[in-house]
Formats: sequence, structure tokens, C-alpha cells
Amino acid sequence: MSESIAIPLTVSEPKDEPIILTDSAAAKVKELIGREEGEKDLALRVAVQPGGCSGLRYALFFDDRELDGDVAAEIKGVPVRVDKMSAPHLTNTQIDWVDSLQGAGFSIENPNAQSSCACGDSFS
Repeated sequence: MSESIAIPLTVSEPKDEPIILTDSAAAKVKELIGREEGEKDLALRVAVQPGGCSGLRYALFFDDRELDGDVAAEIKGVPVRVDKMSAPHLTNTQIDWVDSLQGAGFSIENPNAQSSCACGDSFS
């Protein structure tokens, strides 16, 4: 008769990330930051601003400031900053770089958005 041994199984909860960058998005951001001659300590700032057809719109830009309350992370070698007001709207948001026949640009998939407009630039 064989004896069974109970092995405890632990399931870890998924960790919330401030922003998720795909490999292609990280490569494109690194390329663009490299073009900014004379600029030091640039980070990709991801923010939510009022506007757009659905009430809020995304803003992505390079910034050398670190604001009080920023959520700062290095993701795939890219420094990323999200201000404290935008952070709850952007948790686990994935940013991808898409280059296709229809055009090239950053694509944003936000699991926190309740609805979004057809242009993909704004959400609520």
C-alpha cells in the first residue's frame, strides 16, 4: 500500500502593474528616447487627461520631471512615470507598438475602461 503525501499548493494573486509595455513598444520608446539629443533622464510619461469623445483621453510623452506622488517603474529597460491621478485609471494597461499597412502608432488596451470610442484615443 502506497502512502500519499499532501503538498500544499499556493496560488499567487496576479500583481497589478502600473503599465505593461510589449517588447515592440519598449523597443520603439527606446529608439525615440535615443533621438532626443541633449536630453538626459527622459522617461515615458503615461497620463489620463479630460477630453475626447468618451470623457478621458490618453497622453504619452517624454518627461524629465518626477512629480510628487508619481508611480515610477522601469519596464523592459524603459523608465515609465504615471502621475497619482492617472494611476488608478491605468493599472495593468498594455501599450503596444503596431506597424501595419493602416499606419503605425501606439495601441492601448485598458482593462479599466468601461467604454471607449471608435478612434481608440479616449475612454470612460
